[in-house]
Amino acid sequence: MNFSTIFKMGMPYLLEGAKTTIGCAILAILFGLIIGFISCLMGISKNPILKAISKAYVWVIRGTPMIVQAYLVFFGYPQIYKLITGVNAPFDNFWGGVITLSLNAGAYLSEVFRGGIMAVHQGQTEAARSLGLSSFKTMMKVVLPQAFKISLPSMVNQFIITVKDTSILSAVGLAEIVNKARTVATATYSFFETYMLVGAFYLVIISALMVLSMYIEKRLNNGRKG
Repeated sequence: MNFSTIFKMGMPYLLEGAKTTIGCAILAILFGLIIGFISCLMGISKNPILKAISKAYVWVIRGTPMIVQAYLVFFGYPQIYKLITGVNAPFDNFWGGVITLSLNAGAYLSEVFRGGIMAVHQGQTEAARSLGLSSFKTMMKVVLPQAFKISLPSMVNQFIITVKDTSILSAVGLAEIVNKARTVATATYSFFETYMLVGAFYLVIISALMVLSMYIEKRLNNGRKG
């Protein structure tokens, strides 16, 4: 089969998988940002229990492969749920993928945020406190805006990794684009052409993220100059 034939036959399946990939990645990035920010605040807090929980979470996620984390979510959670309740767990592959990616991205974003906050000069905090700002207002109005600018390139890099990591979840049955591509390639025996289309899809998405990040950085830099 030639490339145009594979394109016509496989595109409906690949587009269906693409919707799952994009939806899963967007939700995972949003939840990962929330989880990472909370974990970061716990990690820099003075409460030893919160700090220990954050460190343990980051240590476990960063120290284990994501495929293992996916197996624990997809297969471990239903078993534990049934063992405790005696009934089958309400489980959906899509949300299982979102949970896996969110927990994974959250740990790395936690470290990105922590690095950004620590990179803000201590004098900024001291100046804000000397002006009468509370610790909370100092963090929200002085530290975090600067930390966001510092962390943005690393954040975008993690977003890109999260989008690409959706492909790993094909191993546990998530019907994303690589999973659908495997079906098309097996049916047509046109593996090269099929995965060329998949590669092109990822290039488009990643390129869009890069362009968006450069636009945001430019706007932030212009605002700082102004």
